[in-house]
Order: sequence, then C-alpha cells, then structure tokens
Amino acid sequence: MSKEDIILPSASSFSTLTISDTPTSGFGYNPAVGPTSNAITQETSNILLNKKTVNLTPTSANSIYDRNLNKKTPEISLSSLSFLFCEIVNWSHKNSKGIQDLESRLNGLGYQIGQRFLELVKLQEGIKYGKREVKIIEILQFIHGSLWKCVFGKTANELEKSQDVNNEYMITDNSPLISRFISIPKDYSNLNCSAFTAGIIEGALDSAYFNATVTAHSVPQEGYPLRTVFLINFDDSLFIREELRFNQ
Repeated sequence: MSKEDIILPSASSFSTLTISDTPTSGFGYNPAVGPTSNAITQETSNILLNKKTVNLTPTSANSIYDRNLNKKTPEISLSSLSFLFCEIVNWSHKNSKGIQDLESRLNGLGYQIGQRFLELVKLQEGIKYGKREVKIIEILQFIHGSLWKCVFGKTANELEKSQDVNNEYMITDNSPLISRFISIPKDYSNLNCSAFTAGIIEGALDSAYFNATVTAHSVPQEGYPLRTVFLINFDDSLFIREELRFNQ
C-alpha cells in the first residue's frame, strides 16, 4: 500500500471528540502507570497526525497511578464514604422501578467493586503469601477475613454453613458499615442497602471462579439493629469439581 492510499484523519475530526477544552500534559497509555490523559486536543491530534514520538512519562507527581498499591492504611474518611454511598443510593432510587429493581442496581454496582478488590487484596498479600483458593471453604474464609478487612476495615463477624441446604453458606456482619447512615423511607421499609455488599461478595467469588448468588437479609438482634446475614448459594457444579479434585 502506498502512502497515497493512506487516509489520515483531519485535525478537525479530532476536535469533535475532545473531552476537555483545557489542554492537559501527557498523552497516551503507559502499562506501568496508566492513562495520562483522555483528552484529544489540538496538540495531541498533531502528535498523531505527524507521527511524532510521544513521551509517556507522567509529568505529575500526584497521579493516583503513582501510589503504592501495597499501602494498606485506609485513605478515605467514613464521612466521605457515607456521603458517596448515600448519593449512590439516591441515584439508583431515581432510576429504579421498585425495591427489587433498586436492590438489583446496588448489587450490580457492588459486583464491579468485588471483582477489582479481589485482585487488589491478592496483590497486597504478595506472591510469597498469596495463593489461589481452590476450595469453597478457603475462598469463604478469605472473603470473611482478608477481603472484608480491606473493604470495611474489619473482618466479618461470623461464617456459617447451612444445616439444611448443602450449597448454602452465610457471612454475618453485626454492624454493616454502609448501612449506618442510610435512612429508609416508609414506603421502602423492606429495602436492604446491603445488597451493595452482597454484590461485592458475588463479584469476588465469580472472579475467583466460584459461581454463586449472594443476597442480603436483615436479621436484627438485641444490641445490633443493623445485623445483616449474606446468604451465599453456590452452583452445584462447584461441589462436583471439588469431589473430582479430592479423588485425584
């Protein structure tokens, strides 16, 4: 193909895709650092059109991508977290058609967090101490302990197996962090905002290849009015997988 056959996009076509009118320093994506800019400006379009060499080194020392992932000290205040979650519930409420739809939306948002936090916690544990859980009880102990502490700053209170249903387990939190500052209206009295946390559990389990359905249920006790039980129902195929691995 000759150079005459190559059609280069015009600078004007890039301007229609501009996210920000304010030019930002840096352009492109560094796999070791992350994106330095999403904006396509006149400057960056000229770089693409003229095929100039692009410097992917970030110019800002305060970039979130420069922070140490192994740092385990919480950086978000409880008041900021509660404000953000209240806005999440409010936004989900405005776009929902009822309690079930609202809980489903919260569950979906939490699911995405669970997927990412599984990878983050494993990275923080390090290659030396981290391992891939291959048994149901192992992944549940990991979520009950390491994952819960990373997300909420403490371990969950209880981990139990159902006596009646073979594929059913329960994780209990006596004082769910995200439910402390939520005021439920009377017409939504059955709403359980911990559906968000149930989504986190489900996302982490699915990412670890333990397919399950997780639901949140309010089970208040004296001294713990917000006590919540997360009911985890695993896919039956997981038990067949464990049996085959045990017999090998």
